[in-house]
Amino acid sequence: MDEPVDIESLARLVKEERLRRGRLSLRAAAEQAEVPFNTLARVEKGDLPDLGNFRRIVHWLGLPPERFFVPPQVRTETTPDVIAHHLARDPNLSAAAADKIASLVRDLYTTLAESSESVRVHLRAAQTFRPPAARKLADLLESMQASLDTMPDDES
Repeated sequence: MDEPVDIESLARLVKEERLRRGRLSLRAAAEQAEVPFNTLARVEKGDLPDLGNFRRIVHWLGLPPERFFVPPQVRTETTPDVIAHHLARDPNLSAAAADKIASLVRDLYTTLAESSESVRVHLRAAQTFRPPAARKLADLLESMQASLDTMPDDES
């Protein structure tokens, strides 16, 4: 993302808001947001509006403008943070869905990372893997388990 504004998120939220407000047309939504129709159409396609229109659109969405400003460098400290960051930018997910999935991942990660006992995992989808993929996955998991078994207790 080269823009300092998360335009992908803005585009997705504008479309979601139009649907949430009874499947508003772009023209009706533009009138409500008090921006030109062409501007709102371009925003939904991923174009950055000028500052005045950006403020009106964000106000129409009922969100603070700072929500859309991307920090110069995203600092992620944990695996769940990295996953949450990517989920938040997935155009196929609503903000609520991304938050919910990130919360589940964070809870699962925390639970498994704190466990001092071995965790057995059964892949229900194992039958859908082609044999070479299943063998590679099994080799990878065995390698990971062997590495964990050789780690001193204070590093695991």
